[in-house]
This record gives sequence, C-alpha cells and structure tokens, in this order.
Amino acid sequence: MSANYQAELVGVLGRPVAENPTGVMQEAAFAAAGLNWRYLNIEVPPERLADAMIGVRAFGMRGINLTIPHKVAVMQHLDEIAPDARVIGAVNTVRRDGERLIGENTDGKGFLRGVRQDAGVDPAGARVVILGAGGAARAVATELALAGAAQITVINRTAARGEGMVADLRANTPTAVRFEVWRGVYRVPADTDILVQATSIGLYPDVEGMPPVDLSAAPAHMLVSDVVFNPPETRLLAAARACGLPTLDGLSMLVYQGAIGFEMWTGEKAPEAVMKRALAEA
Repeated sequence: MSANYQAELVGVLGRPVAENPTGVMQEAAFAAAGLNWRYLNIEVPPERLADAMIGVRAFGMRGINLTIPHKVAVMQHLDEIAPDARVIGAVNTVRRDGERLIGENTDGKGFLRGVRQDAGVDPAGARVVILGAGGAARAVATELALAGAAQITVINRTAARGEGMVADLRANTPTAVRFEVWRGVYRVPADTDILVQATSIGLYPDVEGMPPVDLSAAPAHMLVSDVVFNPPETRLLAAARACGLPTLDGLSMLVYQGAIGFEMWTGEKAPEAVMKRALAEA
C-alpha cells in the first residue's frame, strides 16, 4: 500500500486567534488516537468570513471552530443549524456531513459533561442561578434546561439582554425561567443547587475580578461553577471553596466542549485525559 501524506484539516476561525490554545489540545488528541489530522489557527476579519467559509468547503476541511467575532455571523454560511444551537443563537463548532456544513454549539454540552462527570451532579430537577446573559450564559442555560433543570434564574445588569434570553428559553424549553436585574451584591438564594458564573469577570488579565455575590445563604451541596478558564482558580471559586462548597472550574467546560467537537469530527471517542493534560500544560 502506498503512503498517504495527506492530513485531514480542522481549525478555528476568529480574530484574534494567536493565543487560542484549542489546537494544542486537539492535536494532542489526534496524536493519541493515531490520526493524521491538523488543527489550524486561522485569523479572519469579519469582512472576509464569507470568503473563509468558501475556503473551508474548497479545502474539504472536516470541521471548524468559531470564536469572536464569528459565532453568530457564520450561521448564514451553513447548510443546517442544530436545534439547540438555533435556540442559543450562536455556533462555535461546524461539522461536515458529506458536502453539507452543519452548525453546532458545544459550549453548553461541554459544561453539562463537566457537571456530570467532574462534579458528579445530575442537573435534572436542579434549581439554577446563572450570572450573565451573553453567549456562554445562553449556551449553558439552554443545555441545563434541556437536561431537565427545574428552574433557572438569570441575573444580569442589562435588563433588555437578560429578558431577551429568558424569553427565548421560555419559548424553546419546558423549564421555568425567570430574570432579575443584577443590582449591587446578589445574595444567592438558600434553595439554589447550581450557581454558574457565566460572565468574563475574573478572566486574565483581570485575575482579581470578583463578581459581587454573597454566598452566605448557599446550601452545603450547592455547586459553584465558573466558565472562566484562565486562571482556572478564579476568586469566586476560591471564595466558594473557603465556604466549603463544591466547585467546577472553566477548564472542565473548555476540555469537554473540545472533546465533543473531536467526536463530531472524527467519529471516535475523545481521549479526554490527554486533552486535559495538554490544555493544563498550555
């Protein structure tokens, strides 16, 4: 049999992408699985996204990730959008099915896998508080609702954005959803099972950032999670641990959303331990 030197291509489109560590994690996974695949960080300005998507098709790329500022704009260049991604209103992963490009959102799915596997928590029947109403908050809330959360409370400073998110969730999921404007210090209710910090507060370089929340009434079993992955130990998670509360860091979500993308692209089980180690080292 002749040698095959042709690598399968995947990658990320965004601006900026130079410091995006996803490729390190994915290429470690490809090597562990014995796959001749390459992951490319491709910087694409907004006005060239349509051209880039033509390139994705022409190159026969097996899939791509999307990051800022393309997660919404890419949707018009795809053949199909997965139902949950349509509810979320954004796509972060595209998979190829023959000649068709299908948009998915793995952020919320990755968060959910981390809650179940790393934290050992079943979200079915849970009462959830989500801080923020941006893209990450929408993805997390949608997947928690579809997983059977009993109630989701969205806390956000901007009423229009928070109310819009709640309206979309009410229209597309069976979960009871409510909104509160975030004014001053938010006291987490005593009946909360899962608290999700889904804003960029605490993200490097603002490592001293701490969302104004009061954990004093939180029950001992309440899981405190943070979507910020750099640094993995945010001030919120440190405060939660000091209160004796279980925590889940943002690296979990980042690894698992990448693992789900790997599985969508390759059809193989992701080597999650390898991906975690590579990302932690990066």
